[in-house]
Amino acid sequence: MIYKTLQLDKDRRGVAWLWLNRPDKHHAMNAQMISELHHAALALTRDQTVRAVVIGSEGPIFCAGADLTWMQEQQQKDKVGRIAEARTLSDMLTAINSMPKPVIIRVQGNSFGGGLGLISAADITLSVDSAKFCFSETRLGLIPATIGPFIWRRLGEAGLRRLIITAKMFKTDEAVRCGLVAEAVAIDRLDEAVEAEINTALEAGPEAMAAAKALITAFSHTPDHSAQNETAIAALASIWDTDGARKGIKAFFAKTPPPWANSE
Repeated sequence: MIYKTLQLDKDRRGVAWLWLNRPDKHHAMNAQMISELHHAALALTRDQTVRAVVIGSEGPIFCAGADLTWMQEQQQKDKVGRIAEARTLSDMLTAINSMPKPVIIRVQGNSFGGGLGLISAADITLSVDSAKFCFSETRLGLIPATIGPFIWRRLGEAGLRRLIITAKMFKTDEAVRCGLVAEAVAIDRLDEAVEAEINTALEAGPEAMAAAKALITAFSHTPDHSAQNETAIAALASIWDTDGARKGIKAFFAKTPPPWANSE
């Protein structure tokens, strides 16, 4: 598929680079970008040669949130149409959240609204320390509802109350404290920090990383402690039967690198 709002590259290590590509709109999300992000997430999920995914953009803004023209189109729709459009955004974020490989977000500038939903659906976010963030929806008389489940799991109730009700603008130090951002670095160290996370991921077994993500998702859907225990027990019993576990354990005892280890 040829993307019009994204740029997709893959390096020889199996790292996919997915770039938001609407610089004239500060990479704001419209219907086409949402659709293309969903398609790309599903395609990268199926691609067994992809071991990690990095999502980023260029310019002063990482993602400006929802495109204003797209928002005006929603205003003209009836409730059924708005529900359908909201579902497309939810499905896209779910596809990114569910990818069976690590998803790293590279934030080189400010991010607002739906851009924070994208960040919350990923696994690891690295940001420049000069970036600012805002769940800006209530300033427009709206609410960050569709991205809500993803930011809830990332921030918890206390974080949501502080940041989404009043649409408070906050800096990277607070983004790190609340768990939205894993690490904030100087702009000249951003790519170095991203590479460090990539290299860490390439040392882990692909099957094991997929199983670990699936286990985390299962925990979030199973709040009961005893049920979580049973889920964890079953998951561990199953992972022993995978090809990755057999090769990883064999390499460990042989004191040799596992077959997936980064050789660079």
